[in-house]
Amino acid sequence: MYQALLADARFHRLLLAIDDDIAADCRAAGCGWCGGVLHSARFRRKPRGRPAGLDDADDQRRSFCCAVAGCRKRATPPSLRFLGRKVYLATVVTLVCALQHGARSARRRLSDHLGVSRRTVARWREWWLRSFAAGRFWKAASAAFMPPVQPSRLPASLLERFAGSAEERLVALLRFLAPITGGADPMQAF
Repeated sequence: MYQALLADARFHRLLLAIDDDIAADCRAAGCGWCGGVLHSARFRRKPRGRPAGLDDADDQRRSFCCAVAGCRKRATPPSLRFLGRKVYLATVVTLVCALQHGARSARRRLSDHLGVSRRTVARWREWWLRSFAAGRFWKAASAAFMPPVQPSRLPASLLERFAGSAEERLVALLRFLAPITGGADPMQAF
């Protein structure tokens, strides 16, 4: 069921629309350092794992730059499409790792279809189990889950905590992860 979302261009356009809303809010708030006006400073990403049917505009990361001459600080809002600096889309990194706890044949087909090597998946798993689970964001955010989420099964154990259809669960998880995807300190969300 989650594999179909990875190939669904409509779903990825939904994530783009959510990113645009988040970016509009960020821009309207102004510069976080001096309060100045923010100008668009989008930059192109070359994400892997994107479905057919998307154009180059879908690859742009929303970002802003302060218009005040002495400031010129960049503001990169959170994103549901990009997971920090990772090359693959956030949906791919999340679902491939979540499926590590599922049927081996489905896991292998998905990795092969997306062209993700075993070494890359191992790095992603390491990120979820070590960097993410030990990070300040997760230490603070994990307290909201009762009973506690099993860190050894991340991100599958986290995905299971959200209600709704597969699409709704994945969007909820990506919204949850959004504070760690932008340029701001993720602890400001708490």
